[in-house]
Amino acid sequence: MNTPIDYNIVSEKIKKSGVGNIGEASIRELVRLVSDIEEKTGKKYIRMEMGVPGLPPPEVGIEAEIKALRSGVASKYANLEGLPQLKKEISRFVKLFLDIDVEPKHCLPTVGSMQGAMALFMLLNRTDRNKEGSLFIDPGFPVQKQQCQILGHSYETFDVYKYRGEKLKEKLESYLSSNRFSSLVYSNPNNPSWICFTEKELKIIGELATKYGVIVIEDLAYFGMDFRKDVSIPGQPPYQPTVAKYTDNWTLLISASKAFSYAGQRIGTVVISPNIFHKTYPDLRRYYPSEELGYSFTYGALYPLSAGVSHVTQYGWAAMLKAANDGEYNFVKDVYEYGKKAEIMKKMFLENGFEIVYDKDEDEPIADGFYFTFSYPGMTGGELLEKLLYYGISAISLKITGSHRLEGLRACVSQIQPSQYADLEFRLKEFHKHNAV
Repeated sequence: MNTPIDYNIVSEKIKKSGVGNIGEASIRELVRLVSDIEEKTGKKYIRMEMGVPGLPPPEVGIEAEIKALRSGVASKYANLEGLPQLKKEISRFVKLFLDIDVEPKHCLPTVGSMQGAMALFMLLNRTDRNKEGSLFIDPGFPVQKQQCQILGHSYETFDVYKYRGEKLKEKLESYLSSNRFSSLVYSNPNNPSWICFTEKELKIIGELATKYGVIVIEDLAYFGMDFRKDVSIPGQPPYQPTVAKYTDNWTLLISASKAFSYAGQRIGTVVISPNIFHKTYPDLRRYYPSEELGYSFTYGALYPLSAGVSHVTQYGWAAMLKAANDGEYNFVKDVYEYGKKAEIMKKMFLENGFEIVYDKDEDEPIADGFYFTFSYPGMTGGELLEKLLYYGISAISLKITGSHRLEGLRACVSQIQPSQYADLEFRLKEFHKHNAV
């Protein structure tokens, strides 16, 4: 009971939280629980449970929003398809940083990637009445599966941990060959494990998507944040890896939240492959006004969800993208701090008996970045998560992400400040002292 945070208070708060099993608590439930403990004890946690940007937003975006507000745009509805200047800059961004050609009309701003994913599920999973829903390459963002549940769409998942490299082909084909799935979903870099698919793996995904007529939803929420490769120079290789190099059946989710530290303004984009944007799917007419995928996405899915993205915010992101596209703002350099934090924090965990769960991309150690995963010998993820709360450390269980590594937790480094490193090291040492076998 001699723990850094009062044992009795933590126990009481856990009991009163309404969370039956801490190992299955959602991110937002853990945020509330930890905030309650902090308020009661007056002690600050090492908060790693939620992926919140920890850096200030770019000034160029803020100034553009202020200018737009003063011009009176707040009283006007934005065009549902997005501001022309924003669509233009998204199109340029995709070319300059992914080396993929798209026109502005293929780029639709959304209220964050959350809305983008919801709209894609609504659309893609209804392109063929004989297919059932989505296949997730896990671990992944838990809310995307919740979105499928809310929509009444079926989905299946598999943990990619044991199926890297060539092994991915056989595993993926064992699902796709059933012709049950309309969409295939993954994030790259991955939330929560921070693994990154190699070009070999992306080629496998792309070729199988083409073979089985499945449309890929590639979530690039952490665009450019695999810091092993510098993709920050517009128009010069290396580029952000993407499945769009290997199939025509792709959609991309690109978010301003993490790479541009603009999470609070809720803006992102869905980019749809030109080859499927105008493709017709007769079964869409069951729900939407057109058989054409791009038209139905815009006027059948996005329109009823929000009737457009905040007018002012579009001006802000357009300005940031233009600055990045013109080489005046290096967005990757700004977020590189996350990699430095992860390197320091992972070292502390490893020195105190912890292990990294998802540790390699094929044969290469994973990058240091926004997230990392860890475990402690002899404990399940649920046990470890609950015990760490008594030591003033919070994270989330990998179980809720679709991972089969049930001993593991996900840590997000973004909210941790260098001034907290000493506290983190002390608390990890105390934990290891009390729990080492």
